[in-house]
Amino acid sequence: MPDVSVQDSFETRYTLPIVETMQDSAEEVRRKQERVRELCVERNAILLAHHYQRPEVQEVADAVADSLKLSQAAAKTNADVIVFCGVHFMAETAAILLPDKIVLLPDLRAGCSLAASITPEELQKWKDKLPDAVVVSYINTSAAVKAMSDYCCTSANAAKVVRAIPADRTILFLPDKFLAEVVARQTGRSNIVAYPGYCHVHKTIRPEQVVEIMEEHPDVELLLHPECGCVSSCMAKALDGTLPQDRTFFLSTEGMLRHIGESPATEFAVGTELGIMHQLNKKYPEKTFYPVNPNAVCSFMKTITLDKVIHSLETLTPQITVPEDIARGAKRAIDRMLELA
Repeated sequence: MPDVSVQDSFETRYTLPIVETMQDSAEEVRRKQERVRELCVERNAILLAHHYQRPEVQEVADAVADSLKLSQAAAKTNADVIVFCGVHFMAETAAILLPDKIVLLPDLRAGCSLAASITPEELQKWKDKLPDAVVVSYINTSAAVKAMSDYCCTSANAAKVVRAIPADRTILFLPDKFLAEVVARQTGRSNIVAYPGYCHVHKTIRPEQVVEIMEEHPDVELLLHPECGCVSSCMAKALDGTLPQDRTFFLSTEGMLRHIGESPATEFAVGTELGIMHQLNKKYPEKTFYPVNPNAVCSFMKTITLDKVIHSLETLTPQITVPEDIARGAKRAIDRMLELA
């Protein structure tokens, strides 16, 4: 079993960057976006952006999606350069899948609190205690941790990955304890050992906030990301009827977009990072969205600006590479994830 005492030290491992407030006029934003497009043509580059990126960055991207779909897009591209507007582990994944491409991360401060919660050394200690277990690593991990894993997964396909593993095998699921709880319930597995890591943003989405927003908007559908700190409580409440079971869903960001498109409902309470609101309002202007936590902002995701994308394309820096020995092991786990997508 992992040493849960390390949990208290996770947030000392990183420093959250200050979110820069942009003063650009609408015309300046448009001009910078045009420059990004020009540079992408010149460099034969593709720009991939996560749902949590700034709206003006999302608007200029070739693809806006969650970690799984962005990984798939990276794997299929014919571009020479991949500009990853996300965080470090996402750019690493692209570099692993496409070692002959130039992979750019416009701001190296774009880290991930969840990835920082487990190191290769900590994983090795865990594996030593349960040497016959299957290691399933969330994509929000470093390449070095992925290289020590049997499978990689995202929140969109974590349950599918776990179901592909024989039922009698113990699973070491890392690093997100909240996602592990969701997967255990979804698969009915009692032999999932969860590492006590968490996303510092999703952790702040609490059960009391869910209660409050459901009281304010009793007819909404409730959409919660599996990394949220309220998932265990809300799953139990959905089962006992305290929350409406037919209107409570635990979904990845891409799953939220898909569900909303298929649902007849017109109002939704959304529990995830606020960046997704841009895509929701853009794709479904006739529907209304309420954030469960209106302060759920990932400052790591917001480090990337149009100015930094332009500089990255002009200079082809900073480039993300992964040592060949680590990439080889990590690719095996990532390929298994993509096969089960």
